[in-house]
Amino acid sequence: MRFPPRIKRIGAVSTLVAAVLLGGPALPTATAAPPTAAVRIAAVGDICESKLPPEAHETLDLIEQGGPFPYPQDGTVFQNREGILPDQPDGYYHEYTVETPGSDDRGARRIVTGEKQQEDYYTADHYASFDLVDYTC
Repeated sequence: MRFPPRIKRIGAVSTLVAAVLLGGPALPTATAAPPTAAVRIAAVGDICESKLPPEAHETLDLIEQGGPFPYPQDGTVFQNREGILPDQPDGYYHEYTVETPGSDDRGARRIVTGEKQQEDYYTADHYASFDLVDYTC
């Protein structure tokens, strides 16, 4: 039988109170089982600007200039459906294509920008992972 968290806390408090009143050691109580639902932990790496592929530099230059962009999807709102980037309100992130040599389509590489100055994320694997671009190295 599962109890709400507050019931478990009351049980732990009553054990402590009993130990204090009776002068005995507080016995450990059963701990709550970990949640059954998987918890997704967002992790973002980092990459030095100098380590980006040349095509990413071209995309960053286009973003800085305000375009023109090679694909109609460039500059559209990025939804962060994967939940990897920090949670922000809708419309906070925008995505841009990073050309992939030899690809017949847009390829998998993107720059995703946030609203802060130099808040640019690079992904080479179509949103499976992100690296924050570090402009100081």
